[in-house]
Amino acid sequence: MMLAAVRRAYAWHRPLMTVSALMAVCVLVSLAGLFLDSREILGAPAWAKPLKFSLSILIYAATWAWLIAHLPRRQAAARGLGTVIAISLTVEQVLIVLAAASGTTSHFNVSSGLHAGVWAAMAAAITTMYLCTFATSFAVFFLRLRTPALTFAVRAGVVIALGGIGVAFLMTAPTSAQINTPTGIVGAHAVGVEDGGPGIPVLGWSTTGGDYRVAHFVGMHALQALPLFALLLEIVTRRLPRLAAPIVHLWFVVIAAAGYAGGTALLTYQAALGQSVVHPSGAVLHLGWVLLLAGGLLAGAVGVGLSPPPTARFFGRLTWGRFRRPSAPAGSAGD
Repeated sequence: MMLAAVRRAYAWHRPLMTVSALMAVCVLVSLAGLFLDSREILGAPAWAKPLKFSLSILIYAATWAWLIAHLPRRQAAARGLGTVIAISLTVEQVLIVLAAASGTTSHFNVSSGLHAGVWAAMAAAITTMYLCTFATSFAVFFLRLRTPALTFAVRAGVVIALGGIGVAFLMTAPTSAQINTPTGIVGAHAVGVEDGGPGIPVLGWSTTGGDYRVAHFVGMHALQALPLFALLLEIVTRRLPRLAAPIVHLWFVVIAAAGYAGGTALLTYQAALGQSVVHPSGAVLHLGWVLLLAGGLLAGAVGVGLSPPPTARFFGRLTWGRFRRPSAPAGSAGD
């Protein structure tokens, strides 16, 4: 039975699922590198970056493989774009692994002709991936899953994820220090401090300055976080009749999606200010509390049984039309 499930999953989109399998192998290689290779790159273990990218790409590729397999329209075009995405992700990860193996940085490094060529190839790969993902995302708006909440969660997750991935392009601009004193590095993750300073364990996000990687990571994984929230909501409210109605689930997901999008934007703004994610202050701190309190009050209002506002019903019609169970996508049995 396990083998049959693996075969069905592999059939979703073979190139993307092959990438996921390769990333699983890369996770093991990177873990071995962490134990066997004591070298550091910019103050972090040499194999930490390949490990993080392996896990992220694994989840990303598998998610898009499933989505493409269940599209009711434009599936042929989406499959072609998915193959390009798979190739682009593979190119990026191969170059990251090679850079780690040689003990040097992969991103922003233009210190020699070879390094500049590697960075140019990576930039081209990630730009291609982003454009193909952007195009494929349009097809997701024809996808209708088994509940309005889950359908909206996927659609909102796709949009927020595009914004999160787009944050990466903010890292490619040279800093003022790099312009004034060229060092062979053009671009940075951190803002207001040098890359490689004190950071959060494992993740490496700066604890002394801004870091665009926080918003990049949080935003791009909205496509997993929001649908997971919708699924957990179904489980948690199964025996709570007041909260089990589809329109109530949808309203909770709309609140969560709005908060998630606002949080991603706020993290981007915080990084641009040069403020560490672990030391929020000023406007960032105040806006963060506003987001939390607004989301909590709205969720509480729905939770105590107040009628969902017209906005929620609008999202319901926009997402679902009438509240009916969708017909199962071709080949979805057992998926």
